[in-house]
Amino acid sequence: MLELLHGDFNYSYSSSMDPAQTVTTSIVSVVVYIIVVIALWRVFTKSGHAGWLAIIPIVNTIVLIKISGHSGWSIFLYLIPIVNIIWSIVVAIGVARNFGKSGAFGFFLVWLLSIIGYLILGFGGAKYTNPKAVTAAA
Repeated sequence: MLELLHGDFNYSYSSSMDPAQTVTTSIVSVVVYIIVVIALWRVFTKSGHAGWLAIIPIVNTIVLIKISGHSGWSIFLYLIPIVNIIWSIVVAIGVARNFGKSGAFGFFLVWLLSIIGYLILGFGGAKYTNPKAVTAAA
């Protein structure tokens, strides 16, 4: 106990990973990225946007915001701590609703398990309904 008070405790911390772990982590990360790009590409093309926009990191978020029915300028809400989490949930639910899915689908599959949600939206039978076209018709 006395060592803790004086700061004389000794512990070892190694931040280096095994090279095999690094390679495995890198391969898994690239595979996940490719799957997400493929899923977003299909979601973007279904919603009338260019599919290649899914490759560009910040641009794909702006397109998702537009698909959810909000202004692309609201990308700046992602810069505010805590608000960014709430805003990402709002965008996910908006994307799901504009594809005819429920808010629960948006929360659990588009926000929480986004890879699965975007694959379902992109390759499933969901149809995109443009929220601006609906409001213009009303």
